[in-house]
Amino acid sequence: MPLLAVNGTTLFYDLSGPEGAPVVVFSNSLGSTAEMWDAQARALAGRCRILRYDTRGHGRSQTTGPVRLETLVKDVIGLMDALAIPSAHMVGLSLGGITAQGLGIHYPTRVRSLALMATASHFAPADAWLMRAKTVREEGLGSIVDAAMTRWFTQGADQHCPERKRFTRQRFLSSDAEGYALCCEALAAADVRADLARITAPTLVMAAEGDPVTTVSMGLELASAIAEARFEPVSEAAHLFAVEQPEQVNRLLLAWLEQNGALLPPDGHHLYEQGLANRKAVLGLDHVQRSFANANDLTRPWQDFITRMAWGETWGNPDLDWKLRSTSTLSMMVALHREEEFKLHLRPALKNGLTLKELRALLLHCSIYAGVPATNAAFRWTREVLGAESDGMDQPD
Repeated sequence: MPLLAVNGTTLFYDLSGPEGAPVVVFSNSLGSTAEMWDAQARALAGRCRILRYDTRGHGRSQTTGPVRLETLVKDVIGLMDALAIPSAHMVGLSLGGITAQGLGIHYPTRVRSLALMATASHFAPADAWLMRAKTVREEGLGSIVDAAMTRWFTQGADQHCPERKRFTRQRFLSSDAEGYALCCEALAAADVRADLARITAPTLVMAAEGDPVTTVSMGLELASAIAEARFEPVSEAAHLFAVEQPEQVNRLLLAWLEQNGALLPPDGHHLYEQGLANRKAVLGLDHVQRSFANANDLTRPWQDFITRMAWGETWGNPDLDWKLRSTSTLSMMVALHREEEFKLHLRPALKNGLTLKELRALLLHCSIYAGVPATNAAFRWTREVLGAESDGMDQPD
């Protein structure tokens, strides 16, 4: 697992893309992790160098405090210094967005452009953030997760992207309550209104029409305070619109980055990079990073081959969606009695939209065409992976 000691803490990061290409840094929102940018990483694969990281106190990054906006800004600079990145294009959402503003204000020579999503120059009232910090310290993140999902996603998300909402909820609950509380305190104190005129980097501001946290009017206000900033609205989305409406966001973001010299021209020679982005999005950053870290002279060419052919050529083919690919993969693993691969692909299948009821029906279907013994083993493997999660399947979705 790639970890770097910077600015008095240890940060998890993921760096991929062609050597020497322009670097785009993604900074996550409060309560999320680097995986929130999976769709953007896939869209940009092969055309730039992508640096994602877990904000301190989130995901796999260390929880250390106290935390202020200056702390989070210096974390990014520390990562860039450690990775020998002299300058980068910054993309941030919510907490990540005000972090990106801080970089543009205090480190203008390190920032080539800014894309600020669902964010503001200050997050009033401060008392509300301090109360939220107190709540999660006393009652845990589970006490606020439902309220957070209501702010992050529209009601329509339960129909058009239930798997992304479900995965985001799981990542929220996996974060450290103290780390979340420390970043709430950072937001309570953050206020860069008086310094926005110091931002000289080209700036794109994006806000969603259904966001109850950082509204369109707040986005327009932010854009008007930054010299020659451009504003773009996002429709049919709430606060976490990079996750809820990735196609819309990617179209705007790619056009912006291309305009500002962040992207290599598409030349069709980046099958490996596209495969790597797909592999990370399906199997997870941890698994893929572990696979490459454990590779040696014998297995490294194999990792290259499956990244290009399985994940670039095959999973990258748009003629089948990922839910169908996951369903097909699980079925074949049952029929071939491939326990390791079945278990590896089980949670990704749920992330790709397969429901527990559909999973049960799939395994019953396999009993007819692959045999009862094979299906019996598959039910056992499922229980071993999901445990108590497989209970309550007959409750309404």
